[in-house]
Amino acid sequence: MRPFSLGILAFVTSLYGVPAISQELSLAYFMGPRHPMNAAVFTPFAERLAEISGGELTVEQFPGGALNSVPPQQYNILLEGVADIVFALPGYTGDVFPLTNVVTLPGVCERATDCTQALLNAREIIEQEYDARMLAVWANDAPVLITRDHPVRTLEDLQGMIVRVTAQQDVPFVQALGASAVSQPVNVINQNLTNGVIDAIAIGPSAIRSFNLHEAGNYITRWFPGSGAAFVLLMNQDVYDALSDQERAWVDAAADDSLSMAGAEGFQRAADAGLALAAESGLEIIEIPADERARWMEAIAPATQAAYAEQIGDMTAGDIVAIMRGE
Repeated sequence: MRPFSLGILAFVTSLYGVPAISQELSLAYFMGPRHPMNAAVFTPFAERLAEISGGELTVEQFPGGALNSVPPQQYNILLEGVADIVFALPGYTGDVFPLTNVVTLPGVCERATDCTQALLNAREIIEQEYDARMLAVWANDAPVLITRDHPVRTLEDLQGMIVRVTAQQDVPFVQALGASAVSQPVNVINQNLTNGVIDAIAIGPSAIRSFNLHEAGNYITRWFPGSGAAFVLLMNQDVYDALSDQERAWVDAAADDSLSMAGAEGFQRAADAGLALAAESGLEIIEIPADERARWMEAIAPATQAAYAEQIGDMTAGDIVAIMRGE
């Protein structure tokens, strides 16, 4: 495996005429360059790293699946050395990252900033399940439900529906509500809802604009049981270890907790913008009243209790939830 992507793309001449070689790191993600996470995380990280290092460490972005177009494979291409840094969704491979995905359980958090703080509270624990250097970890808002043919206002409306979820750990809760659940990557859900392969999409509202879900759906139920989904920016461990002490310090400084919170804030802005776009586009926005929410929570209570009791290593999911909540 190569130690890092060595791109002699720029020579910075010192006062004594000795050229310095700029090491260029590759950063891969499957969304387009206009995705909110580019503006919130990827570009700020690259700019900050270049500034801190005086141009000695730079980042070249490979958006739109240029190095990998299959979202669940992002972590694998990092391990294989195809990219030095990748953006990944741990929910796509929930069995590999059970600690991280605890943040998705109902009752943990609702807004992106709160969910991200929950992840940061447990960062020392969850980063142990990655064979990579974790640069940032953040979350989006709790999910909404987007449907095309059938509005969802009550528990009864969900019966028999096929609902797309982000991760396998979401399946028991959807089933407890009387629907069927399928886990699908985000880049196929617009077409699948349009074609009737699925009846509904459970997803953070930031995805409405990013994946044009306002064009596929006609109704948005603004509340659905669950918490924020986790996202990570990871660096190949061999690449990180091959850097000098100074270079690793530059990377760490460019990837402090503020980078994670920037991702959260970016998702929160995108969530608000997505719901506004849906309303402007004529989608019906459905609010679930408190008494109806209580019915849904009662329906998923056994599944929630079972999930909290699940053993993950020497801890239960409930133990990790308590850490995430700062308890």
